[in-house]
Amino acid sequence: MTRKEVLFKCLRHEEIDRNAWVTMAGVHAGYLKGYTADEVYQDADKLVESLLEVEKLYTPDGLILLFDLQLEAEILGCTIKWENNSPPCVRSHPLEENKVIPTQKITRNDGRLPLVIEVAQRIKKAVGDRVALYGLFCGPYTLSSHLRGTNFFRDMRKDPEFVRDLMAYSTEIGLQMADIYLDEGVDVIVPVDPVVSQVSPAHFNQFIAEPYKQIFDHIRARGAFSAFFVCGNATHLIEPMCHTGPDSVAVDENVDLKVAHEICDRYNVAIGGNIPLTTALLLGNQLDNMKIGIDLIDRMNTRRNFIVQPGCDMPYATPVENVIALSQAVLNTDKTRELVANYEISSIDIDVDLPDYENLKKPLVEAFLLDPDACAACTYMQASALDMKKVFGDRIDYAEYRYNNLPDIARTKKMEVKQLPSLYLNGKLIYSSIIPNPDDFIKQIEDVL
Repeated sequence: MTRKEVLFKCLRHEEIDRNAWVTMAGVHAGYLKGYTADEVYQDADKLVESLLEVEKLYTPDGLILLFDLQLEAEILGCTIKWENNSPPCVRSHPLEENKVIPTQKITRNDGRLPLVIEVAQRIKKAVGDRVALYGLFCGPYTLSSHLRGTNFFRDMRKDPEFVRDLMAYSTEIGLQMADIYLDEGVDVIVPVDPVVSQVSPAHFNQFIAEPYKQIFDHIRARGAFSAFFVCGNATHLIEPMCHTGPDSVAVDENVDLKVAHEICDRYNVAIGGNIPLTTALLLGNQLDNMKIGIDLIDRMNTRRNFIVQPGCDMPYATPVENVIALSQAVLNTDKTRELVANYEISSIDIDVDLPDYENLKKPLVEAFLLDPDACAACTYMQASALDMKKVFGDRIDYAEYRYNNLPDIARTKKMEVKQLPSLYLNGKLIYSSIIPNPDDFIKQIEDVL
């Protein structure tokens, strides 16, 4: 049985001899060949070369073609900023001051889509007989956020009809993207919608559920598999997500995977996740990653409806040996378990000083984030906080901490932050994995002032 068939059996909800394994090597693929993130996502030859290296080194069952949630936004008029060590990020929003639903469609010749199509064709020919290909596109809720900016979260309360209309448009764009991948024989179609985790179940059912039913019905009708990928703490949405009809869902380290799997299993939906990106893959060592992989596999204790994978797009400079170690935990589980039987995972030992919250001269807004350059949910949480600086200016202070460096990780742990992204005001949690409505946020700061 090929690795591709292992994954297909998992997505058909059958028992398999070992757990399925999917790498989330987006711009990290370029790192393997010495290419920067902006190089590998703008050059088909470099991306193909890099993806073949991912397949050779990590022997995955599923291989993503690229992890770029700005691809459609760029075509539709958003300005993007290129980075050397992360995917591009959105920097402007064409509908920020203009509530007119666009009519533009996406075609195979737009933006960087010719590159994506060429890469899909070449990778399919080279390794498509043994590894399943994943085609990712920006989910409609995050795409709507890209187009409208932080005003989109105010619209949900003040203008729900506009939100539904914009979601309908973004869903059509998603269906067009799905068809582009499907036409090239891509095996698993994945709308990635990180900002979805920031909404309530009521808002999910009001604005998001029906568009996703439409997307997954379309993918299934065309004979392919699907995955619904949401970043952040999506625990409260796992069941509503299953109701939309995907073959699988994927979540990050904010979610208790055992609990989520139990929910998904009731609906015969597979789940993928959720190896920690920073503390394990980026900053851990080889034995740490073996141990974390084994501990996850043993805790899950199932060979059905479970895919081992990183919690999201791997950091660019993730050490190669760490991902190889994780792959060994999945592909050679018994031998790896013996290797780490008495191993204890290394801990972070950095002391940080917290502000004297009781005696601050000004209100202090603190944002605890993953990486706003790579995580859309963090991007909009950061933007919400920066909007408050625009409103209040020097009357408030602002600080942010990113879960991709050791001092900020230590601070996050000392503050006992449970979920990322989160916002604190004067040391007290005010928004946990929920992007604030701007009017509510303003009122909370005014109350403190």
